[in-house]
Amino acid sequence: MARSEQRRGPMAALGGRQQRSRERVRGLGPWPFRVLIYGFLLVVVTYVLFPFAWMLSTALKTEAEALAIPPTWIPGEPTLDGITGIWVRKNFGVYFFNSTVVSLATAVLSVFFGALAGYGFSRFHFPGRQVLMGFFLATQMLPGVLLVGPYFKMLNAVGLYDTRTGLVIAFLTICLPFATWTMKGFIDGVPPEMDEAALVDGCSRLGVFLRIILPVLGPGMVATILFAFLLAWGDLLWALCLTTSENMITVTLGIARTVGEFRIIWPMLMAGSLLGGLPAILLYLFLQRFLVAGLTAGALKQ
Repeated sequence: MARSEQRRGPMAALGGRQQRSRERVRGLGPWPFRVLIYGFLLVVVTYVLFPFAWMLSTALKTEAEALAIPPTWIPGEPTLDGITGIWVRKNFGVYFFNSTVVSLATAVLSVFFGALAGYGFSRFHFPGRQVLMGFFLATQMLPGVLLVGPYFKMLNAVGLYDTRTGLVIAFLTICLPFATWTMKGFIDGVPPEMDEAALVDGCSRLGVFLRIILPVLGPGMVATILFAFLLAWGDLLWALCLTTSENMITVTLGIARTVGEFRIIWPMLMAGSLLGGLPAILLYLFLQRFLVAGLTAGALKQ
C-alpha cells in the first residue's frame, strides 16, 4: 500500500492518509458521540496537566505572590528566584547527580541481570523452576517498607549504609523480579533454534546470550530500563531510610527537605518538583512507544 502510494506521488499519498483519517473519525459513531468522546478526553487532559501548569506558575512567582489569597493563576512579575534558590541554596545539583547515578546504575544492572535470569528460566528446565518463578512474582506483592529494617541492618553491617551503592542494591530488590519476568517473556519469543545453531558453530552459552539473545531484546530492554529508572528516580522511602549525609541525598529527599517546620517556601518547593520531574517526563515521552511494545511482548508468550 505504501509503495503504491509513493508511485502515485506525494499528493496521492497525502490524500490516502487523509481518507483513512476521516474513516477512523467516522468509525467513532455519529457526531454527538464524537463530541462526547473529545469532551471527555479534554477533561482528562486538563485534569492531568493542571498540576504541572500550577507547578510552573508557582515556581515563577515571588514568595509573597505564592501566598496571596485569592491565588493568582499567572505570575504578575515572573522571577527565577525559586529555581535559582533551590539549585544554589539547597545544593540541588548534588541531589540531581546522586539521583542520576543511582537511577542509571539501577536501570542498567536490572536489565542485564534480569535478562540473564530470564534466559535461564526460558531455556533451562530444572527442578523447582516454577516455584522459584512464583517466588519472584510474590516478592512484587510485598510493601517496600517491610524490607527497610533488614536492609538497614545488612547495609550498615557491610559498610554500605549512606552510600549510592547501598541505594542501588536496595532498588535492585524491587526491580529485578519485574525485569526477570519481562525478559523471560521476551526471550520466550526468540526461537530456540537460534541458540542451537550458535552452539553448533562453537559459541558458548554466554556467547549465545551476549551475541544472539541480547541484540533482539531491544523493546523489552527499553521497557525494563525505563521502569527501573523511573522507580529509582521517584523513590523517597529508601532514600529517607538509607541515607543521612548531605552528599548522598537524592532529588526526592532534597525536595522533601525544603519543607521547614514553620515555613514552606512554595516557589522553591515547586521549582524543585519541576526540575526533579522533568528528566523522568522527557525520558518517558521519548521512550513511550518502546515501553508499550516491550510490555506487550514481555507479557505475552509467543
